[in-house]
Amino acid sequence: MAACFLRGVLLVTLTACTIADDGQLTFMSELSSKPAQTLSKYSWYGNVRLQRFHIPEETAIARWLFSVTKVNNFHCGQKNVTIQIRWGAPPVVNPISSVFPNATLWSPSLSLTLPVASQSTTTFNLSDPSPGDWYVTAHLPVDDGRIEQKGLPSCSYFFQPQLSIRRAVDTPILQQGTFLQQSATPDSPTRLKLYVPEFASSLSISVADCSSGEGTDGGNCSLVLRLGSSSLQQSPVTVNCSGTGCSAVLSNPPWDSWLRVVVESSQDNRTVTFSIFSNYTVGCKPKSVGLNADDDIRKLRGNNSYSNSTSPGNGSLSADTVSFINESASLYALLLVPACVWNIPVLYEEVDVLSLRYTPVNGPNVSVTNTHPTMLAYPLHTQATGGTLNLQLTLNTTNVNLGNSSSVVACLSQGAPVLYLNHSQPCRTDFFGGYGFLLNASDPKAVVRLPFPQSATWYLTMQLMCNSSDCGNTSAVHVVPEFFVSACVEDCGTYGECRLLRSYSYLYSACVCKAGWNGWGCTDDSTAQSYLRQLTATLLLTLSNLFFLPVIVVAIKRSYFTEASIYIFTMFFSTFYHACDQPGIAVMCIMDYDALQYCDFLGSVCSIWVTILCMARIRDTFKYTLFMLGALLIAMSMQLDRKGLWNLLGPVLCALLIMVSTWVSRGVDRRHCYPPSWQRWVLYLIPGIACALIGICLYVFGGTEENYYYTHSLWHILMATCVVFLLPPKEKNRETLGWSRGWNWSWSWRWSWKPRVCGYTLCESGKDELYTVT
Repeated sequence: MAACFLRGVLLVTLTACTIADDGQLTFMSELSSKPAQTLSKYSWYGNVRLQRFHIPEETAIARWLFSVTKVNNFHCGQKNVTIQIRWGAPPVVNPISSVFPNATLWSPSLSLTLPVASQSTTTFNLSDPSPGDWYVTAHLPVDDGRIEQKGLPSCSYFFQPQLSIRRAVDTPILQQGTFLQQSATPDSPTRLKLYVPEFASSLSISVADCSSGEGTDGGNCSLVLRLGSSSLQQSPVTVNCSGTGCSAVLSNPPWDSWLRVVVESSQDNRTVTFSIFSNYTVGCKPKSVGLNADDDIRKLRGNNSYSNSTSPGNGSLSADTVSFINESASLYALLLVPACVWNIPVLYEEVDVLSLRYTPVNGPNVSVTNTHPTMLAYPLHTQATGGTLNLQLTLNTTNVNLGNSSSVVACLSQGAPVLYLNHSQPCRTDFFGGYGFLLNASDPKAVVRLPFPQSATWYLTMQLMCNSSDCGNTSAVHVVPEFFVSACVEDCGTYGECRLLRSYSYLYSACVCKAGWNGWGCTDDSTAQSYLRQLTATLLLTLSNLFFLPVIVVAIKRSYFTEASIYIFTMFFSTFYHACDQPGIAVMCIMDYDALQYCDFLGSVCSIWVTILCMARIRDTFKYTLFMLGALLIAMSMQLDRKGLWNLLGPVLCALLIMVSTWVSRGVDRRHCYPPSWQRWVLYLIPGIACALIGICLYVFGGTEENYYYTHSLWHILMATCVVFLLPPKEKNRETLGWSRGWNWSWSWRWSWKPRVCGYTLCESGKDELYTVT
C-alpha cells in the first residue's frame, strides 16, 4: 500500500511539473528496466542477449541507458560490447560478415559499440519513436574458438538496459476537413495526431495563416512540419515551411493507424500561431468480394472440401463445395467491374510454434489483370516476428500464352500497399521500403525470405503489365502466392540445426551451424570442413579410446576386476559418444545423444575415482563401499550439472585425501616412505603423475575449436597411459583379502573357486553330493 501511494505521489508530481513546463499538453514519465544478463562471445545467435521494450503511443522522447559491468577482479583487458536496436522485430546480427542464403534480404539496425574495462554506461535518445515493441541485443566480440571449462575463473560481463520515456496523454486529434488553431514555440512544439483509415489513397496536411505577432518577420514564420514517427530505419516526412503556410502530401499513407503530426518553430522567443488542416482520399476502396458475414463457416468448410477433393466413400462433391466453386468462378467477372483494387481475402492458420500459413480463401490461383492491381493482406503479429517470412510467387502459364512483352509486376510492402504499379514506379511507401518482383514467361518464379520480419500488416499487390495499353487476348493471368512464416531458413540445411530460443515470454529461432559452416541458414561454406577432415576427426576421437585396452588387460591380470569393468564401461561409451558428437556428416549414434554424453562423463569420473582409491590400498570392504557410494554421488552431481568443474575436482580431491592419509599412516607405522621401493616411484608413479598433469593441462588450457580433435584424442591417450603406470601391482596376499578370495589366476587360463562360509571351507563329494564342514 505504501509503495502504491508513493508511486501515485511521484506520478502527480511529474504530471504537475510537465504541465507547468509545456502549458498545453500533459506529459508523463515512465521507466522500465530489465534484469542484468551475462554476455557471451558471439558464435551464433544464441549467444546474443535479447531484451524487448514496449513504447506506447504519443511518446515524445525515449532514452535508453545501457550499463555493462565486469564482475571479476583480475585483468581481462578491454572488451567492446556491441549493442543493436531495432523497431518491430529483433535485430539481424551478423558480426562475422557471413553470406546469407539465396533470396534472403535483411535490413541493418542501429549499432552501438561500448568499450568496457570495468564498468561503462552509454545513453541513446530518440525523439518521436514509433509506437510498439523495440528490441535490444548485446554481445561480446566474435568467439576466438578457445574452449573454456565451466567453473574456472573467467571474465564475466553483465549487461543491463533501462528505458525512460516521456509521453503526452492528451494529444489533440486532427479531424478530417476541420481547421485547428494551434500555436508553437521553440521549446514547446505542437503535437497532434490523426487517424488514417484503410484504403486511403492519399493524405495531405496543410499549414496556413501563420503569424508570429511581430510585424518585422515579413510573414515568414519558419515552421517545420513533420509527419510520422522515427523507426531508425525510416525518418518522419519533413517539410520546411516558408511564408505563411505549407503542405505535405503522402501518396501511400499507412492504413488503419494513427499518424503523428509535429509542428516546430525556429523563431527565438516567439510564439507562432497557425491553422492546420488535414484531408485524405479513400479512392481505392474495392468492391465487396470474398466471404459473407452469414456463411463464413460454410464457405471455409467448402474450401477445405475443395482442397481435399472428395471425401472417402462419396463420389460427388457436396453442395457447399459446389456453391463455393461457383462463387470462385464468378469472381473473375468482378474483374470487369471498374475498381481501384481487387482485394482477396486470406485465411490465417497457426501450424506450429513460429510456423504460420496464409492461404487465399478463393483457392491457390489468384487472378491478376492489367486494369487494376490485385491485393492480398497478411497481418503479422508480434508472436511471428521471431521467425522467417517466406514469399514465393509462381506464374501459372498452363492455359495462358503470355508473350515476352508482358509481365506481372508485384510489390510486397508493410503498413500500406503500393497501388500504382509499373516498371518505373519504385516499390516503396512513404515510410517504408518494399520488395519488388517481376514475373514473365522466361522467369515465372520469384522468392524472397525476410529473417525477423517486422510486426505489421504486409500487403502484396500484383498487376499485369504490357508494352502497350492493350494486352491482346491475355487480359488476366493466374499467380500462385505462397506466403508463410517458418522458424528458420530452409530448416538450416544439412549442416545446421534450427533451435527455438526464448527471452522471457518472447520466442524466436536461429540456426546453430556445425562442421565450419556459417551464415543465417548455415549455407556459407567459406570455412567449412571437408569430408576427409570430418572423417579424420571422428576416427581420432573414437580410436584413441582403444588405448584403454592395455589398461583393462593390466587390471584383469592384477585381479582388479571391478576396476576393469569400469574401464570397459568408459571405453565403450566414450567411443560411441564421440562418434555421435561429431558436427559433420561422419556421425554414428547407437542411442540417444544425451544418454551417451551422460554415460561418457559418468564413466570418466568414476574411472579416476576407482583408480586413486585402488592406489590407496585400503581394505576391500571399505574400498568397494567407497566405490559404490562415490558412483552414486557422482551420478547425482552429473544429473545436477553435467559440465560443472566440481564434478571432476570433488571426487579427485576426496580420493587423493584418502590415498595420502593411508600412505602417511603406513609410512608412520613402518617408519619408512610409502611406497618403500624407489623403483616404484621412478618407473611408475612419477611417469604416471606426469602423464596425468600433462593431460589435465592440455584438457583445461589447450583446447580450441580448431585443435579439439587432436587435443582431446591426446587426452584419451594420456589418461589411459597414466592409469597403466599408476595402477598398483597385485597384492601378494590377495587370496586372503576381500570378496576376491577363492579366485585364482593360473597361466593355463583356468579358474577355480573355493567357496568359504564363516572362514570354513565347504568341500563337495562327487559321489554322494554331501557337503561337510571340516
